[in-house]
Amino acid sequence: MLLNLVIVVALMLGAAVIISKVYRFPRNIWVLFVTYPLLLAISPIITLIAGLLAKHIAPSEDLATLPLTFMITGVACSTFVAAKLAQRLGRKKATMFGFILAIIGGLIAMQAARIGNFNLLLVASLCLGASVAFAQQMRFAGIESVDSDSTAKVVSTLMISGIFAAFIGPEIAVIAKDWIDSPFGYAGSFLAFSCLAALGLIIFQLFESPEIEQQPDTQTPTRPLTEIMRQPIFIIAILSGAIGYGLMSFLMTATPLSMHEMNGHTLDDTKWVIQSHIAAMFLPSLVTGFLVLRFGLEKILLVGIITFAITAVIALLGQQLMHYWWALVLLGIAWNFLFLTGTVLLPQSYRHEERFKIQALNDFLVFFTQAFASLMSGWLLFRYGWNSLIYISMPFIAIMFLVSIYFFKYKKKNRIK
Repeated sequence: MLLNLVIVVALMLGAAVIISKVYRFPRNIWVLFVTYPLLLAISPIITLIAGLLAKHIAPSEDLATLPLTFMITGVACSTFVAAKLAQRLGRKKATMFGFILAIIGGLIAMQAARIGNFNLLLVASLCLGASVAFAQQMRFAGIESVDSDSTAKVVSTLMISGIFAAFIGPEIAVIAKDWIDSPFGYAGSFLAFSCLAALGLIIFQLFESPEIEQQPDTQTPTRPLTEIMRQPIFIIAILSGAIGYGLMSFLMTATPLSMHEMNGHTLDDTKWVIQSHIAAMFLPSLVTGFLVLRFGLEKILLVGIITFAITAVIALLGQQLMHYWWALVLLGIAWNFLFLTGTVLLPQSYRHEERFKIQALNDFLVFFTQAFASLMSGWLLFRYGWNSLIYISMPFIAIMFLVSIYFFKYKKKNRIK
């Protein structure tokens, strides 16, 4: 396991050097490429072990997925704060604050695991979620560090770096779980993450905060929010993002509990499935830009929905290791296609002066849908079993099929690219 971690870190550093040489990016980009996964690694850590820990220390096993729900809620509630601090303090200071939050949250989670305090674990999850909100702002720091012609390359580069978080997080969670003696385990996992975040904070000192271009004030009247929300293109974008994220979170959250606690798969096998899933969420970004240009958004959306349907079929066929692996890999790909569709469509629903309130509304709807799905996932899993989650997912897949058909007709009528 330690060898795996060393290999992943070596690959990440090697990729940072190669990308910098090929694209001739400034130093800021490779600093972000290396530090972004170190901060984002908490997401797969919480996904993998928080539910396993919470099952033993929560008042009821139905609440085992509540820490992940609190983390996602922390992301949603901190989005505005992270953006505002970046505007007031600059990208570097704001991101440093995110690293500090991650260190503190990891230490609180360590103590919660050590003494078996579920409420303290929820506080830690909320704090760690807030740090993820700052991590999400790092892609904007990358965009501001280069000229406009390199924006797409920078965004795709940082998306690729997210893959390393999928491997680094679970590896250190498993390697360090017994570093600290605790009756329920995993205290060392959170300590290791705090050390990882501290390392990221040190490396991030090499980042130079770019100057933020001030947007001129505009007196252009904005439309009422209800008018914008009634637009078909807005509805398609929101449903693509929210249902895509919701279904992904609904099944992903329950997977470690179903595999490890209910079906006896090893922690290493469970880790491998979660790692593969998160990698599958980001790897398609290498080609989705080309696919959109070649085939169009409506076909990307349809393929994503079909992939969700195949995921459901495989998940119902059995609960062996490869059933989980194939289902979770396809789940990650389906999420990528739906989330990409929603992200690209959303700007078509608002004017320049309306962008902040619509982007904020979109983020809240997506993250709170994800939070609700993760909460219900654990409750339904322990009461009705794994297959019940799949059956509950099917109506939402059907809804997205109808949305896709409507999108085909809407695009043809309005000539949307």
